[in-house]
Amino acid sequence: MDLLGGSWNTAHCKKEVNFDHFQILRAIGKGSFGKVCIVQKRDTKKMYAMKYMNKQKCIERDEVGNVFRELQIMQGLEHPFLVNLWYSFQDEEDMFMVVDLLLGGDLRFHLQQNVHFTEGAVKLYVCELALALEHLQRCHIMHRDIKPDNILLDEHGHVHITDFNIATVVKGAEKAFSMAGTKPYMAPEVFQVYVDGGPGYSYPVDWWSLGVTAYELLRGWRPYEIHSATPIDEILSMFKVERVHYSSVWCRGMVTLLKKLLTKDPESRLSSLHDIQSVPYLADMNWDAVFKKALMPAFVPNKGRLNCDPTFELEEMILESKPLHKKKKRLAKNRSKDGTKDNCPLNEQLQQCLETVRKEFIIFNREKLQRQESQGSQPSHIEGRAGGQAQGKLQDGGNNNILGHTCSRSCRS
Repeated sequence: MDLLGGSWNTAHCKKEVNFDHFQILRAIGKGSFGKVCIVQKRDTKKMYAMKYMNKQKCIERDEVGNVFRELQIMQGLEHPFLVNLWYSFQDEEDMFMVVDLLLGGDLRFHLQQNVHFTEGAVKLYVCELALALEHLQRCHIMHRDIKPDNILLDEHGHVHITDFNIATVVKGAEKAFSMAGTKPYMAPEVFQVYVDGGPGYSYPVDWWSLGVTAYELLRGWRPYEIHSATPIDEILSMFKVERVHYSSVWCRGMVTLLKKLLTKDPESRLSSLHDIQSVPYLADMNWDAVFKKALMPAFVPNKGRLNCDPTFELEEMILESKPLHKKKKRLAKNRSKDGTKDNCPLNEQLQQCLETVRKEFIIFNREKLQRQESQGSQPSHIEGRAGGQAQGKLQDGGNNNILGHTCSRSCRS
């Protein structure tokens, strides 16, 4: 299967944006899927965040499908309150995604720094995030992992949703049925699907997560005492018997908004931009100004420091076995070894999987697309059509089988 409609042409890709086009400035993050660093594009001098994922590790951990899903979804998205994809490319070792750089840190970091978020701050966050969720719904996308960790602030304090690796596409009245998300932020209907199959779930799950997030930002803890290790039957029991406590110091309008987001019945929950705009508490919002980022957030991140854990940089420099700043020399050395007899070959099955990843990987260049659109020309085959073809292949599931589980299973070490 070739999502690009043809094999990856090495000569063609020399013209494409690649690792050498960026200057690596510093490491800023690490997740289950890879690492993130700040980079500067050498020709335009623009700054970005670059996420890089080791191919072999992704294959061994059965994560290739999730990486491809995230890539495919992000190619079709562009919005002021999302972290937008600019470029995707690969080399022998890694897959790369270059996205908007947001130096304000994520909301989890600021909660851990004991930042007190005012009602005014949270009110604007809810409005900005509602615009982003509405855009995702129009694109038939459920994020499924809205939480403080996945909401980044820009330098002015506006919010941006990131991390689409468990997002899924649903069309029309379709429902999702797989267990996906982060337990403390997952809606009751997601757990119900796991227990008895249930009727499935749809976009309202993201609005429940928004309610949990807004509550946590205001109070410092979540409405239900749910953790990753909490058994599902215990969680469902909590939803049935426990009442959410709302602070007496919050204004009535905020409490009503949170209650409507944290409604257990998805049919009655606020779950669209229209629903949010109909809430009396938000009647005074100028939505055009919200969209244009013309309203000043109450909390502005500290510009004199990097709003993330500084240990990422130390780990990259000291503990990483294949540090990014030595990639060029390492790859050149590996290429010179290719023809020699003493070069230790990889497991044949793993080699086949790596070749499949190389062929199936989708190259993307938003800068080039925008240039073509401004000139009135049609996008190229790769940039213009891969996303559309891929969207048609996306279905709900823990891993979308883009490369097939057979490959991933047999390649695990």
